[in-house]
Amino acid sequence: MSVATATAEDITVPQAITLDFKPLLRKLDDDDFFEFCQANRDLRIEQSKEGEIIVMPPTGGETGGQNYNLSGEFRNWGKADGTGKGFDSSTGFTLPNGAKRSPDLAWINYDRWNALTDEERRKFPPLCPDFVVELRSPTDSLNAVKKKMEEYIENGAQLGWLIDPIEKKVYVYRPQSPVECLDDPETVSGDPLLKGFTLEMKEIWG
Repeated sequence: MSVATATAEDITVPQAITLDFKPLLRKLDDDDFFEFCQANRDLRIEQSKEGEIIVMPPTGGETGGQNYNLSGEFRNWGKADGTGKGFDSSTGFTLPNGAKRSPDLAWINYDRWNALTDEERRKFPPLCPDFVVELRSPTDSLNAVKKKMEEYIENGAQLGWLIDPIEKKVYVYRPQSPVECLDDPETVSGDPLLKGFTLEMKEIWG
């Protein structure tokens, strides 16, 4: 009996998996879906507005380090600014269209956050953040992440950044404005929504 030996060519990068649970989820309300996610805390789970469940693999080392630097830079600004609340990639939000999304970084003005009930804050807050960031990893389809960014803007986000370390590009999304593509920028400014916040891209490109 011959034994197969795996080579580098045989190893593929894990992709996000989309599962159609619509027949099952017709019986689940938002509270049930929240419990479903809590029972699978090791997974990063999203749900499209159509009811598809997207299970995403853990990030690799490079992407994890980039996300860490991004969160650190933003946290320093947020503490000094004091006008809103920031969230990391483990936070789920229920968008107005019914989708449940977990941006890599999110920020909500305190006026909107304080308007939520305690119950709404404990679970998946029923709103779209004012500012969202998606950091593309090697497992992400660029077109799929672009569609997600469009969804955020359509559901109320005032500013969105799609950061693509693979191509060293940053796509800037704003309501009622064309998408702006920045090619290998040194910095990206959050003004006027995020007054005074400038992201040094060398912290992300590595």
